[in-house]
Amino acid sequence: MGDQIKRTTLMVRDGDRAAEWYETVFGMTRWMDTPFTLSGNQLAAGKKGDQTRLIILKCEHDLIGMIGLLEWLDPKQDAPDELPTEIAFGAPVFVVASEDAPGNVERARALGSRIHCEPHEWTVTGADGKQKDMIGCSFWDLDGYFFEVNQVVQVHD
Repeated sequence: MGDQIKRTTLMVRDGDRAAEWYETVFGMTRWMDTPFTLSGNQLAAGKKGDQTRLIILKCEHDLIGMIGLLEWLDPKQDAPDELPTEIAFGAPVFVVASEDAPGNVERARALGSRIHCEPHEWTVTGADGKQKDMIGCSFWDLDGYFFEVNQVVQVHD
């Protein structure tokens, strides 16, 4: 078996608030929630001895598609006052396969997310050559991470 990217970890201002957003918007569940002290070696943020908290959330799979939420407890990590309004170079774009894209955007809006694109219909040709009718939308989470959400409505043979 080759290497697998199993999780993306995001720096967040408030672990509980961020976890609630992912649980509500995408139906994720907590897989792990633990404090730990940074070693000062592997992570290119903070310094040795920093007290942090890592919350890992999952969807249906226990290995891939997980999201980690890393909160600095002591010292608190500086966070920008203004959240992004466009995707900057080096910033990730998370793509979500959804069963309810309009519901995702409404739940995100209710929790205070900035909506970039309301649900709309579009068509794409997949890697298998089949045309797919989709509903898509996009928005930011509460810490400025961007999500493109797509729901397959129909696949044409």
